[in-house]
Amino acid sequence: MAIKYLNNDHIKGFDKYKYNSLDTSPVAVYVMHPFWNAVVKLYPMWLAPNLLTFVGFLFQVYLFLLVAYYDWDFFSNNRTRTDYQPIPNWVWYVAAICQFLGHTLDGTDGKQARRTGSSTPLGELFDHGSDSILCALMPIGLFSIFGKGFEDFGGSSWIFFATQWHIIGTFFITHWEKYLTGVLFLPWSYDFSQVAIVIVYLLTGIFGFEVWKVVLPLGIQFNYFFLGLCCAGAVVFSLPYSIYNISRAYQNGTGKNRSFNEAVSPLIPMILLLLISIFWALFSPTDILEHHTRIFLLTFSAIFSNITVRLIISQMSDTLAYANNSLMMLFGVAAFVVCVLGLAEYEVRILHGVFVIIQLLHFHYLVTVVNQLCDHFNIYAFSITSRPRQKNHVK
Repeated sequence: MAIKYLNNDHIKGFDKYKYNSLDTSPVAVYVMHPFWNAVVKLYPMWLAPNLLTFVGFLFQVYLFLLVAYYDWDFFSNNRTRTDYQPIPNWVWYVAAICQFLGHTLDGTDGKQARRTGSSTPLGELFDHGSDSILCALMPIGLFSIFGKGFEDFGGSSWIFFATQWHIIGTFFITHWEKYLTGVLFLPWSYDFSQVAIVIVYLLTGIFGFEVWKVVLPLGIQFNYFFLGLCCAGAVVFSLPYSIYNISRAYQNGTGKNRSFNEAVSPLIPMILLLLISIFWALFSPTDILEHHTRIFLLTFSAIFSNITVRLIISQMSDTLAYANNSLMMLFGVAAFVVCVLGLAEYEVRILHGVFVIIQLLHFHYLVTVVNQLCDHFNIYAFSITSRPRQKNHVK
């Protein structure tokens, strides 16, 4: 019997779902949306919105893999490390193009859906599910611009760790906010950061990575300023705004009016994931975060994506979110075995093994959910053409 992750309550909830969002960002309203409105007119009417989403996703993944190929350990742009070759400037031009195309396709997929009359709940889930993966990949690509090493205006694995958590945490809080309010309030920082990343990649390609190894006024190194700006976008701007929207929804009775336990249950797996990742990084027998930074960041980021997608499904189907997550538990068991039992000689193998298993399980989850919704709505994931209705269609 095939595994099905969506139950009847989920399916029935998707049937009633209506998209509700609010985007008041000046960058989005006055720059991006007018640009996207012009771009979407160039698309043929047969072009499926989900295909735009997926191609944009692939551009971003290619960007990540390209930079990772030249700078797996984040030392290529450290001038004091003569054992590493600098990342070629052309890589940053390609990165800028991929970032721009990925953002453009992501911004026009919904417009194409409305233009062709092919909007479905699957489209939104597909879009936001892809974003949950990309919001973890994008900062990792940026880390290579500065590289590791304080002696050369770089960062440290712990700075990368903190920045990663601020960014994925912001994404999660935005969807937790919708889970409670019923409205997706798009953060002002989103489109601004997307445009800023393109500019940073272009400037790096033109002037070389050395352009960022400078000291700003008041003696602030640019690497601290940039990474600090990423964190400030979450703590100073996004989080207070989300709390305000949630509080107002409860006061006005315009939200879901969930009980305290129902409201906080989605936070539990994310908090546990944060604590487990800190625990493993702190008590690692081989300093795994420092020596295998990229794999460590990717591992807990994949779990974050799984937790977030499950939350998105709950909010769209108006069902209660689960307080547990099997991938997070697997990560916790691995951390316990390594750090408490002291299996230093096996730690790297365990991390890589857990990484592969988690990626495969998360991929299986995503594909299965997409197939279930395609079956239910009698559609193809990457085509506007409807498919024949299934006999076992869930009522």
